[in-house]
Amino acid sequence: MVLTKKQFNAVVVVEGKDDTIRLKQFFPGIETIETNGSDVPQAVLTELQELNKKRDVIVLTDPDLNGERIRRLVTEAVPNAKQAFITRKEGVPQKRGNSLGVEHASKEALTRALSDLHEVKLDQSDLTKEAYQQLGLASGQGSRKLREQVGIKLRVGYGNAKQFYKRLHTFGVTLAELTAAVEEAKDE
Repeated sequence: MVLTKKQFNAVVVVEGKDDTIRLKQFFPGIETIETNGSDVPQAVLTELQELNKKRDVIVLTDPDLNGERIRRLVTEAVPNAKQAFITRKEGVPQKRGNSLGVEHASKEALTRALSDLHEVKLDQSDLTKEAYQQLGLASGQGSRKLREQVGIKLRVGYGNAKQFYKRLHTFGVTLAELTAAVEEAKDE
């Protein structure tokens, strides 16, 4: 995948300049907006709302607590923002002591994340809380690890039981899709 301005008319929301540098290293035509931390300024949110009138907005944040906070704030301001995810493993730094993040992801991981975008599809999920719990994702021994594995399979990131259920529902993941991902994760 070669991302140029002609082919890629979206703006990608990232946390900081190191993320921008990494993306431009692999995709020179890509345009980013940096939040500069987890306390996203209102000016940045307003800019994204204006940009979204003409272009797609893609959220690509670190797979950690601060990244999830930024994702939530941006998505509240731009509800139709597309979501791109890297896994925690894909964001692990080469040097010990550096923080987890997009700036450490490989070209392959970033290409996959920007190609496999998730959109809000609230009315498309038939998933119920009862079914979610029966699949072992809500509570019990191993539910955290199972959510993590299923998040990787579905490429929707990780969340606690409540957040993960909401994310699956938001992205329109069906019960059949979730069941298949859970079975695949349990088989590994």
